Amino acid sequence: MAPAAAFAAVQGLAAVAPLQAAAANKSAGSPATASPSGAFSQRRTSFLPSQRVALRSAASVSGRANGFNVFFAPKVANGSVGRTGIRCEATVAEKEATVEKFEYQAEVTRLLDLIVNSLYSHKEVFLRELVSNASDALDKLRFLSVTDPKLMEPNPNLEIRIKSDKDAGTITLMDTGIGMTREELVESLGTIAQSGTAKFMKALKESKDNKSSDNNLIGQFGVGFYSAFLVADKVTVSTKSSKSDKQYVWEGQADTSSYTIREETDAEKMVPRGTVITLHLKEDEKFEYADAIRIENLVKNYSQFISFPIYTWQEKSREKEVEEEADETEESGDDTPKEKKKKTITEKYWDWELVNETKPIWLRNAKEVAKEDYNTFYKSTFKEFIDPQAYTHFSTEGEIEFKSLLYIPGMAPFNSEDMLSGKTKNIRLYVKRVFISDEFDGELFPRYLGFVKGVVDSNDLPLNVSREILQESRIVRIMKKRLVRKTFDMVEEISNRENKEDYKQFWSSYGKNMKLGCIEDTANHKRLAPLLRFNSSKNEEEMISLDQYVESMKEDQKAIYYLAADTIKSAKSAPFLEELVKKDIDVLFLVEPIDEVAITNLQSYKDKKFVDISKEDLELGDVDEEKEKEIEKEYRLLCDWMKQNLGDKVAKVAVSKRISSSPCVLVSGKFGWSANMERIMKAQTLGDTTQMEFMKGRRILEINPSHPIIQDLNFACKDTPRSSRAQAMVNLLYETALLSSGFTVSSDVDQFCSLPICT
Repeated sequence: MAPAAAFAAVQGLAAVAPLQAAAANKSAGSPATASPSGAFSQRRTSFLPSQRVALRSAASVSGRANGFNVFFAPKVANGSVGRTGIRCEATVAEKEATVEKFEYQAEVTRLLDLIVNSLYSHKEVFLRELVSNASDALDKLRFLSVTDPKLMEPNPNLEIRIKSDKDAGTITLMDTGIGMTREELVESLGTIAQSGTAKFMKALKESKDNKSSDNNLIGQFGVGFYSAFLVADKVTVSTKSSKSDKQYVWEGQADTSSYTIREETDAEKMVPRGTVITLHLKEDEKFEYADAIRIENLVKNYSQFISFPIYTWQEKSREKEVEEEADETEESGDDTPKEKKKKTITEKYWDWELVNETKPIWLRNAKEVAKEDYNTFYKSTFKEFIDPQAYTHFSTEGEIEFKSLLYIPGMAPFNSEDMLSGKTKNIRLYVKRVFISDEFDGELFPRYLGFVKGVVDSNDLPLNVSREILQESRIVRIMKKRLVRKTFDMVEEISNRENKEDYKQFWSSYGKNMKLGCIEDTANHKRLAPLLRFNSSKNEEEMISLDQYVESMKEDQKAIYYLAADTIKSAKSAPFLEELVKKDIDVLFLVEPIDEVAITNLQSYKDKKFVDISKEDLELGDVDEEKEKEIEKEYRLLCDWMKQNLGDKVAKVAVSKRISSSPCVLVSGKFGWSANMERIMKAQTLGDTTQMEFMKGRRILEINPSHPIIQDLNFACKDTPRSSRAQAMVNLLYETALLSSGFTVSSDVDQFCSLPICT
């Protein structure tokens, strides 16, 4: 669109002429106007904001298309005259605004306070962070000593030692690692979030000589050192680098924004190589963290599997023989020397003790580890006294790399609520052998597999800065899927053993967990269903699998039939079974409260649908349709008459296909609760009565046309439909059907016995 056309569209043709005239005057070099405001101002036009936007846009587009810039120039001083004009230049670029660059500033004291008091949820992790830093220093030295063996000469031992002093209120951590120079102290400890380990790893990756990517370096965020201020108000770092001849001391205090560095001059505090960190504990932390036993337990919990030996200063005891003191009251005239008596006393002393003796067997090749080693590791790590039922040791490579060792405990915990809790402490997560957490809420394992115990070690896990919380990501979901799959492999291995007692023991301990999985984990139904076990009408003593049930099905059987009840005895006596037993059809007995919900969620198994025989529309096959129609026609009047007498108690009365010896049975609607589910829901402490009335559904009374009572009632409804005795008989049959079908009778015994038929 041309500039003139754009102006015409916004303001009309009258606004275009002055613009063209002004442009022509400027190009000719003549004055724009004789008036002080210029020719353009003689016919000042007022634009709305929206019109100005359209005008500028059109002018800009047209100007770019024709190779020149069009813009409104501000008022400028031209002698004593200010004027407003439009400048069109083909080669002049638009003037850009001046851009200034600033660096972020931070209040160091406040930043340190946030790091110390906001990142970590447990104060005890300070020791994990410091030990991890010491391990990184030792790893760096070990790596660099491959190409420069002289680095190991001052002290060939690679170790970590931790000593607590109750009297002084200090904790001292010593390592014989690479150490730090003065410049590295300033760069690493003086710069918050500056990770020396991360920088070292980056240099390794960029190095052309580095052919191995296998390293055990832990640090990555550069804030772990400052966790020392969780328990200490002053931290002293004395370090001697293999690159320097001098030893330097770094000192920092909590709630300050400064630190000091000086050269070490005390000969007694000199070290050949490495770092000594001294924590001066806060007054309220001295009692807990200056205790040697507490320090040892923390190391065992968080850093037990560090590859370097960790020693702690512990109080020990030993037996010692000493001479008994002579009794001065004893007098003897014999001057011959007597043999002095000796006694054994217990002497206490302090010495170094190796803490991390247990090795991380999950890092070893599974073929090289014996079964006894797996069992020993399981008992020592998880404080168990019974061997596990099964274990699996595997490593995963490719998209995600991790190693894991999982166990199925030999027995279930005494408190079943702990087993089904989403926050069990059965899975211990490690990153490069450093313990991270054992508190998960379904991130690594679903709730129904909470009984599984084991360790998971990975270098690829997305952790938050405190390394305490596992962040949700695609990597975690992939890891969870593979851990669940390996667990199913373990359970299947138990079920396929020749010794069937092993799976019986597993099922008695964790059978409810498998059923809970059918409810909560629809994605794994195909793996869960073959593991289920139930009693049946043909197998009252021994439980059978769904595979065994399907194999024993009759050729014309199209469904898997089940009946839910409170006990096997009540299920056997239920009238729903009569016709199925007569036709030699097996029926699964669901006698645990969770069974019916689990089977309902499964819906089918191997293309065979699950059918509840206590609900309406039961199809058993082999039915003579013509004979069935004749029976329904003959008893249609009786069904209507009984429905009229029972009123809203039942939805309808129909001829039954499932009973052969009982006069009648009460069945549930297809989409409502069964009698067993009603019983379970009524027993709930916090049950919703409104929901119960809605889900209770309708009830259908089915009658047996071959029973004498029903046949007598059929004649009575035709001859004497208003007979009180016949009506009482209908009510009696209904109450009896309620009891035999598993429902709860709403009326009391007195009302039941006051019926005329009972007298």
